[in-house]
Amino acid sequence: MEQEFNFNNELSGKIALVTGGTKGAGRAIAERLSIAGATVIITARNPPEKENSNLHFISSDLSKAEDAQKVVSEVLSTYGRLDILVNNLGSSLTPAGGFAVLTDEDWESTLQANLLAPIRLDRGFLPQMIERKSGVIIHIASIQGILPLYDSTLPYAAAKAGLRNYSKSLSNEVAAKGVRVLTVSPGWINTSASKAWLGEIARNANSTIEEARQSVMDALGGIPHGRPAEPEDVAELVGFLVSPRANYLTGTEYVIDGGTVPTI
Repeated sequence: MEQEFNFNNELSGKIALVTGGTKGAGRAIAERLSIAGATVIITARNPPEKENSNLHFISSDLSKAEDAQKVVSEVLSTYGRLDILVNNLGSSLTPAGGFAVLTDEDWESTLQANLLAPIRLDRGFLPQMIERKSGVIIHIASIQGILPLYDSTLPYAAAKAGLRNYSKSLSNEVAAKGVRVLTVSPGWINTSASKAWLGEIARNANSTIEEARQSVMDALGGIPHGRPAEPEDVAELVGFLVSPRANYLTGTEYVIDGGTVPTI
């Protein structure tokens, strides 16, 4: 018998956590899951600039092990379970200049935020998912995991490559226990942070914003679609992957980059 889904309320009754959920793609993902009926918790170091009563905020710095444990404890004590975990947090604050300018602190802080933070949250939430034989974990990686920009984001690219590999390994371990694990690897996303970055590039090069935008696309080898992704583009993909419509999908990486990566 053909199964029917109510796309507008397909996550009703689900409890979801989105890390880095106060802005950019994380915010768009959180809002998308909320619209689909989920109860959504977001976490970041700072509260969202624009309040949304449908998103429940927990302040945390997930690069610290104790804050990851705080989030796990608070979610489980308040809501009793977690059905959907979207490990969206990602950051690259390292200086440009290649390997020679990077310190141990640059490497360690980037690995903590981009690799160890999702690992810790998975470890905290997986036992109750396995016990219930139900749950979805999404790891937001990056095309830099396979297409690194070595001059400016080498630690970030290495961390995301590790996250891709870890995600695949974890999916193999828990698929038979009822938990789906998937990776989403975006290319360039048009967030407020990327807009500020373009402004900085334009000022340094004494160029226009449009010229700065084109220079970034050229550095990536081009974006056949002709533009970066909007946060909502990524959110829509994640919304599908965590839904019942995707219940046979696990262990797979979904690249959403407008055609940037030049290989299959």
